[in-house]
Amino acid sequence: MDLLFCEGIDGYKHAYEDPVLLKDDRVLHNLLVTEERYLPTPSYFKCVQTDIKANMRKIVADWMLEVCMEQRCEEEVFPLSMNYMDRFLSVVRISKTQLQLLGAVCMFIASKLKETTPLSADKLVIYTDNSISLDELMDWELYVLHTLKWDMSAITPHDFLEQILTRLPITKENADRIQRHAQTFIALCATDFKFALYPPSMVAAASVSAAVNGYMGPDWAVKVELLHRLQAITTIDMDCLRSCQEQIEQILATNLPQAQSVAPPTQAVPSGQAGILKCDGSQPTTPTDVRDIHLS
Repeated sequence: MDLLFCEGIDGYKHAYEDPVLLKDDRVLHNLLVTEERYLPTPSYFKCVQTDIKANMRKIVADWMLEVCMEQRCEEEVFPLSMNYMDRFLSVVRISKTQLQLLGAVCMFIASKLKETTPLSADKLVIYTDNSISLDELMDWELYVLHTLKWDMSAITPHDFLEQILTRLPITKENADRIQRHAQTFIALCATDFKFALYPPSMVAAASVSAAVNGYMGPDWAVKVELLHRLQAITTIDMDCLRSCQEQIEQILATNLPQAQSVAPPTQAVPSGQAGILKCDGSQPTTPTDVRDIHLS
């Protein structure tokens, strides 16, 4: 059977939406039932890791996001790679000198699942300023796969976006634009460890709510009782959704204005990641300061 493709807002070719997958409530139910299986251990910085702290994860996560954007990866690659990283760190103690290697490996594996042409191992080594070797990357790929028991089809917030948007009273054009904004918010959330502990459905629903407020206005959200609808779709408590949305809006206020202030109007940015990319034309730099952090 031939696959049919359409060109999205981002200029990429995408498969047409399958109404069976998007409108069958059993698909959504299975996602909701399974999502917590892929959550990391909340206390791994205290109970497992002794040399790695949350601020180091943030440094490496920002670098990974820049690499994914520089290589124009699909939006799912970065959040999926962060899921791999957190799940691995939940069970294996490593040194801070190995954290960037782990990040590169997680991107490498995630791109194999989500990209037609995966990230090149050689390029990933270059992006680390050759602080890792090709052999290390390949050896650690097997190490990560074995540690995660080869269960790599993790559920991320992206899996819920279309499920949610198709159940809201909005046009296809508005849904596409809201999805792009929500994808940006999900990418930002993936850099912050506290969001790794929330169910992906909560992050997705709160990102959609924040995107709707920004694009269509809070009055429209109140008019259609957006939070009530999101609660009915995801079964997540409305107060939790509201709290998650507020936290997302806080990190947006912190991260986006500075990036947007230097972004040229014609900057080509992959769908859903506008405003986050470094816009000075430089290659993403290796977070070598991870190796130089001294904690008191």
